Amino acid sequence: MSNVPPPAFDPRFGRSPEETAATDPLAPPISYHLTGRRSAAQSRTLFLSALWAVILGSIYLGFKAKVDDVLHLYLGLIIIALSMMPALLWLKNGGSRFPVFEPLLALCAPSYGLPLLNGHEQLVTYPADTITLAGIAIVAYQLSAILLYYSVKGLPGRGSFWTESVLSTKVERLIFYGIVLSTSYMAVAGFTDWIPYELGSVLRAIFNGISILCTFITAQRWGRDDLTQSEKWIFGSMLLLQMIIMSSSLLLIYAITLCGIGLLGFLSAGRQLPWIAVLSIFVCFAVLHNGKTRMREIYWEGDNRAMPTVGNLSSFFGEWIEYGLQNPLREKDEKASSVGNRLLERTSLMHILCMIVEFTPDKQPYLYGETYGYVLPQLIPRFFWQDKPRSHVATYRLSIYYGLQEEEATQKTTIAFGLPAEAYANFGILGMIMLGATFGFILKKLQVLSAHSPMFSLAGLMMVLLTAWSFNTELTMAAWVSSFYQAVIVALGLPLILRGLLGV
Repeated sequence: MSNVPPPAFDPRFGRSPEETAATDPLAPPISYHLTGRRSAAQSRTLFLSALWAVILGSIYLGFKAKVDDVLHLYLGLIIIALSMMPALLWLKNGGSRFPVFEPLLALCAPSYGLPLLNGHEQLVTYPADTITLAGIAIVAYQLSAILLYYSVKGLPGRGSFWTESVLSTKVERLIFYGIVLSTSYMAVAGFTDWIPYELGSVLRAIFNGISILCTFITAQRWGRDDLTQSEKWIFGSMLLLQMIIMSSSLLLIYAITLCGIGLLGFLSAGRQLPWIAVLSIFVCFAVLHNGKTRMREIYWEGDNRAMPTVGNLSSFFGEWIEYGLQNPLREKDEKASSVGNRLLERTSLMHILCMIVEFTPDKQPYLYGETYGYVLPQLIPRFFWQDKPRSHVATYRLSIYYGLQEEEATQKTTIAFGLPAEAYANFGILGMIMLGATFGFILKKLQVLSAHSPMFSLAGLMMVLLTAWSFNTELTMAAWVSSFYQAVIVALGLPLILRGLLGV
């Protein structure tokens, strides 16, 4: 087998290999090489390195596990193994497609596997049988997702949605300014009260979509050496400002997702992984993550969150970094916090699942799809339905149903349940199996349909957004679909509008 890298291609245009592939269903998939263009030997080395890291990490976690029941040890290790398997196979294939399915499964490790092995303090209140059933339910969810994902076959899409690029060079360069626009919105939304409450959720989803789209496209232009030095400085500054604003809420997932999308855009231009930059960013997020719990104890009091102002951002992050550099093993508060406050820590979703398993159906009947009934109404624009339920209506329903919040408290605080817990609340372990199968089938089908799509076709741009949304596993289905739908409308509509106005 030859170790010569595949020829470079310009992903802006649906020509050459893209056009040929789009008209020939037997043509091989377009390879974006999202781990950088490399030889087969280098790809194998990267895969083996990751595989050994997972194996050695699992062995370490197995020896250090804080579990009273050996079954919990096995369940935790199985959850981690199943979480990492799709990502490892993605690396083995050279990162040739957008990882829309892999993050969804990988996040099961920190959300469910690690809390189970580490003896998370919020799990001690639940009986061993409840924890065991919750662990088995997660494994069932993962297995059904993996089995469906790797069994789905099909042919690439043939219509213009799948095969035609919508971005010319002129449109690409105009989209660069979207990063400035989205940063300005985030600053206004985060530090002022100028935006009416009724428009808050809609504008948030719209500008989130703009931010992700513009970040990916501009980062890829950087990878193609198509940015001037001043544009690189502006882009880097705007990206940093957005991550600071996002992180000031003490929720790091959004900043991490944006950073990851920028990295994928850079790598999709055929560049090698910038190890120094990636390791530096990893260290920064690790420090912030280490100090996150302590900061939430200070700034999240009950249903109130004290957010920093523009003037004290530097002192806020200085305090956060100081806590992040401290030893995380602090003396535990003798006074146990309330269930509601402990749930707000959001360091794990396993305790949420255990709570629902404990209560359902013995104390609270299954909801039998009630929260999924809120999904389709979210697709109706609020312009046509002024009283449309809020996007987090399913989350609020679960919070009230399980006695975590009163209705008034949902106006200020949103508790993270996660898609698996919502599925269990509706249909039990069968619901989780159905959820995994649904995600496995749909995500693989979309990957198959877009296998020959140019990077900047409507299908390609949709896959960029889907990659970002696969990290949002803390949401309920209605909130997930609502935010993704709004972002897709904007992200796919913006290039078409610009192309129409410019006539290119």
